[in-house]
Amino acid sequence: MPFVDLCLMDHGLKIINWNVRGLNARARRTAVRSLVVTSGASIACFQETKMEFVYSSTVLETLGSEFDEYVYLPASGTRGGILLAWKSQDVTITDPMFTTNTISARVATSGSSSVPWWLSIVYGPQDNNAKIAFLQEIRDVRDACPGPWLICGDFNMIYLEADKNRNLC
Repeated sequence: MPFVDLCLMDHGLKIINWNVRGLNARARRTAVRSLVVTSGASIACFQETKMEFVYSSTVLETLGSEFDEYVYLPASGTRGGILLAWKSQDVTITDPMFTTNTISARVATSGSSSVPWWLSIVYGPQDNNAKIAFLQEIRDVRDACPGPWLICGDFNMIYLEADKNRNLC
């Protein structure tokens, strides 16, 4: 099963972040939906959708009708793709910004004590030559998102060669 990370922030707001490795197959969308429903998340951040176009019907099938708003960064052929979806009854997401490898948006929850913050979802390049430009892209995104900021996703980077996930079995 792909790596799944749930985090709590902003008064119990739940966010799911997952490299789904493709949402083209119905079986994958069904598996994702099962996990999302179980998680109780209000925001879903998916990387590597492998979809050039994300239609409302796909979001509905993958996440359910409560996820009634979304934005996406299209895949290039069968590589990449980012989907940010949310439940508008729980959270307001505005001002989406798109770069080559990121989607960023301002997040606000109901309540007078809630401070708006920025969310960025990344899917980093696999090509080593593009990684330096990607890091500069992240710096530029941060500059465009003043205030509290959460960045999540798949950076496609490792610190040491020994950290690579290798199937040795």
